[in-house]
Amino acid sequence: MAKKIIQKKGKEEEELKVEGEVSFTKGIPAEVKEIVGRTGSRGELTQVMCLVLEGRDQNKAIRRNVKGPVRPGDILMLLETEIEAQRLSGGRRGKK
Repeated sequence: MAKKIIQKKGKEEEELKVEGEVSFTKGIPAEVKEIVGRTGSRGELTQVMCLVLEGRDQNKAIRRNVKGPVRPGDILMLLETEIEAQRLSGGRRGKK
C-alpha cells in the first residue's frame, strides 16, 4: 500500500508526495489520416500523417512514426506535437 508523506506547517497540513504513486503525463489526441509507408531498419515502423485534435497545435497535420498496427481513423495519444518525423526517402535501393 502507498505511504503518504505529510508535512505540517502550523495548523495546516500539506500533502507532498505519495510513495509508490504512478502518475501519467497528459496525452494529446491525433487522428491518423493517411499511411505514408514503412520505415525503420527492418520495416517495423509505419509512417503516418495525422491531424492533431486538441492543444496548442490543434488542426495541424504532422508526420509521425508509429510502432504496431495502425490504420486510417485510429486515434494516437501523442506526448508532444512539436517534433515531426523525417520524410521517407524512396527509390534509393541498390544505387550508389
